[in-house]
Amino acid sequence: MTKLYVDLAERSYPIYIDKGLLTAKEILSQHISGNRVCIVTNDIVQPLYLDILISQLSSFQVDTIVLPDGEAEKNLVNFEKIISHLLTNLHGRDSTLIALGGGVIGDITGFAAACYQRGINFIQIPTTVLSQVDSSVGGKTAVNHPLGKNMIGAFYQPKAVIIDIDSLKTLPKREFNAGMAEVIKYGILGDNQFFNWLEANVDLIKAGDSSVLIKMIETCCKCKAKIVSADEKESGVRALLNLGHTFGHAIEAELGYGKWLHGEAVATGMVLAAKLAVAMNLLEVSDLRRIESLIAVFELPLLAPESMGFNEFIPHMQRDKKNIAGKLRFIVPTAIGQSEIRDDITEEMLQQIL
Repeated sequence: MTKLYVDLAERSYPIYIDKGLLTAKEILSQHISGNRVCIVTNDIVQPLYLDILISQLSSFQVDTIVLPDGEAEKNLVNFEKIISHLLTNLHGRDSTLIALGGGVIGDITGFAAACYQRGINFIQIPTTVLSQVDSSVGGKTAVNHPLGKNMIGAFYQPKAVIIDIDSLKTLPKREFNAGMAEVIKYGILGDNQFFNWLEANVDLIKAGDSSVLIKMIETCCKCKAKIVSADEKESGVRALLNLGHTFGHAIEAELGYGKWLHGEAVATGMVLAAKLAVAMNLLEVSDLRRIESLIAVFELPLLAPESMGFNEFIPHMQRDKKNIAGKLRFIVPTAIGQSEIRDDITEEMLQQIL
């Protein structure tokens, strides 16, 4: 078993990565406070893994919340549903929430844990590529608003992240590929050797080779843990993890959450960020082509939706959380394995790209 740590002083926590961890009763138990557990999942994951998880928690009093699947469900209505359930069932500050699912479940459960009685423990058990390599680590919790993605939330760290790669066996191909956008992101923003490794291991990744998947997830989690440990609340270097997200979040918000999967929007966002870098003479065209090729291998979109041009993108970008003093800020790659934060990008440059 691989075990990593996110180093945040008294808020530090482990990340476990292996096969069969959904039945690792002793690992689960050591991160639960009190004797009350509430599992939050969705109606896709429920029939696959909920009973397996509950069977490992026989020494605890367990209840469950099952939400509908989809990005559109990451909203204040379902946030209130979780809070109302906890109150109705008399959960106290010593209760533990468990997020069993992908990024949507992890984000909304974490936000509920941050808010309920001013903060209770929660555990992340991510079941998708995207959540295993990215969203379950780092303590970003949130729900969406019609005017912007993840605009209502909190930085709130879990007690543990438990990654069972066996859950990827039931993941639909489109969801798997969407998660690969976040994997590729780590190679582009700061690890050219990992990018090279991804190019060389495409077939094994697609085949679901266990050792390759574990190495892939471990590499991403190590990168994110290092960045989060250095900048927990995104005042500096952590913003690099948003490569492709300024464009991507605009696509999701404009089209309506769930029309494009998050990873699909981020894939296109990374291509647009790379094109922007080429236009600014920061990135070689040959690197742009490699980025496009690796993204395309996983059947991810390279072009923005036909319905979206500059006028559709810009209102969402103006509400982006990275903006400071009204200035648009973008993460752009300067080489494969290098990226930087820029606030000198004009609307004219964006019009050229979009």
